[in-house]
Amino acid sequence: MSQQQILESAQAGDANAIALLLNQALKARQVRADLRVENHHLYITLESETVPDRAASMRLIHKGMRRLQPQSISEVTVMGRPDTQESVAWIQTLVLQSPPPATIPAEVPTAQPPKTAPKPTRKRKSKKTAKKTASTPSRPLQPPQTASKRPAPHPKPRCKPLAVVGAIGIAVLPISSFAIGAGWDRVSASLAALPPTLSTAFSQLPELPDFSFSQSAQMNPFAAEEVPTRDTVETLTRLSELTLSSLENPVDPDTRISIKAVGDIIPGTNYPSNKLHPQKQVLFQSVKPALQGADIVFGNFESTLTNYPNSAKSVGRGLVFAFRTPPEYTALLKEAGFDVLSVANNHSFDFFETGFEDTIANIEKAGMKAVGKKDQIVYHEVKGVQTAFVGFSYFDVHNNMNDLEASQALIAAAAENADIVVVSVHAGAEGTAALNIDNKTEYFYGENRGNKVLFARSMIDAGADLVLGHGPHVPRALELYDGKLIAYSLGNFMGYRTLSTRAQLGYSLVLEAQLDPVGNFVEGKIIPVHLNNQGIPYLDHSFRSVGLIRNLTKNNFPETDLEIDGEGKILISEPES
Repeated sequence: MSQQQILESAQAGDANAIALLLNQALKARQVRADLRVENHHLYITLESETVPDRAASMRLIHKGMRRLQPQSISEVTVMGRPDTQESVAWIQTLVLQSPPPATIPAEVPTAQPPKTAPKPTRKRKSKKTAKKTASTPSRPLQPPQTASKRPAPHPKPRCKPLAVVGAIGIAVLPISSFAIGAGWDRVSASLAALPPTLSTAFSQLPELPDFSFSQSAQMNPFAAEEVPTRDTVETLTRLSELTLSSLENPVDPDTRISIKAVGDIIPGTNYPSNKLHPQKQVLFQSVKPALQGADIVFGNFESTLTNYPNSAKSVGRGLVFAFRTPPEYTALLKEAGFDVLSVANNHSFDFFETGFEDTIANIEKAGMKAVGKKDQIVYHEVKGVQTAFVGFSYFDVHNNMNDLEASQALIAAAAENADIVVVSVHAGAEGTAALNIDNKTEYFYGENRGNKVLFARSMIDAGADLVLGHGPHVPRALELYDGKLIAYSLGNFMGYRTLSTRAQLGYSLVLEAQLDPVGNFVEGKIIPVHLNNQGIPYLDHSFRSVGLIRNLTKNNFPETDLEIDGEGKILISEPES
């Protein structure tokens, strides 16, 4: 049988063909795989001298199956055990897609269909490949049936399936007891009671040549790539997946991760003269309620938290400013509700590298996380969902947004280890003349401030799920790109005696984004805020920023699938009839 014939048989769901490919990939790990297919369910038993590594094995099988996409297989159950024992050490199930229609005996009851049909998602006009999408398991895990028992049919999905054409939606169902989706019964099983899988003699497997990744996509989907290339990154990140953290920490596909985000924060400075509030507790007092109730609260901290005496800037010369906030203000930020703060901006090195390192250390000491170091990915887990944050600016001392290739590689690395990837980017021209955004490079006083549209979309192409922009000091438009939300600028949030609040420079907001467990935008809200003439934020009952962002979104991205109502609610547009 030729390699192409093996691949075609595997894509058709033939267990022996899949075994040939999988065992070749596992050979270097000294693991063998026995496979069988029953009722659209593929059972894989992994054996080695010791217990096969679950995380590594599931990653390999997960990627291989989503590359292979066997249309006749809807679920894959993987069991690992040492070859000296009959009992299974661990078990994991991947739900790849809704099962194909099957003839169901009349005497066997079926699960009830969902009461309401799933709401369709409007398709983009572009031909982009679908990204990470969670699908709901069609049924709880069942052990393989013995020959004397009739195989149980697949019931209809009890929650809406989210399988996407061209990609394998995936949800994870381990054997340990937990409820997944509303109304699902707890799952339990006796590992020792599982019958052995169909035996495939490893010694009789033909030798297959090793393939490079470019060949593996065609000849062996399970083969691991040696050196990630841009094509590799695009292939992996565009396909639907829950990442390794989801394999270890399964979550309900109906779970929502709420992220609240704000723009530039400068709670005052004591350099070169004292511009600190005499009662600093009042700074966040009016907006603190708007920051509550989210799983993650993010902001761009555009100052330093240090006592270092010397500045790297010659202040007082034109538009040159250096901001230094006392380290004790860190507690104020924590009390306000912040979890993650970006330090990748044009003021993070106002007091040299010492001030930068002090800022990060003080943020982390207070129990928050700082994002913005070069080549750094910051992880933050909530509700069993692993979220990665990566900070960018237009400087080489941070991750430079103008280096698209390096930026995409960093995001791809984050996407490999997190379910949701959030990008923070400080860039763009500044001021009321910079309200509108276009797909072009922006300059401010001759300085290259990057192309934020190109950058944001490229990051989503590489695996990002939410892009939070700041830097222009005014709010900008929102865009929905391949199901992912982009906020091109969140404006100023606080600038006590430091930032101008003239006209739209005083328009502010708390952006709330509800994401599903793999980062797709579900809905959101603009909570309007306005800065007084001292730069202190207050809730804005005139909804000025809502109207501004609504108009900018319509004008700058007329085809984006977003609707913003008069009260700031952000929804995905209804599909066209």
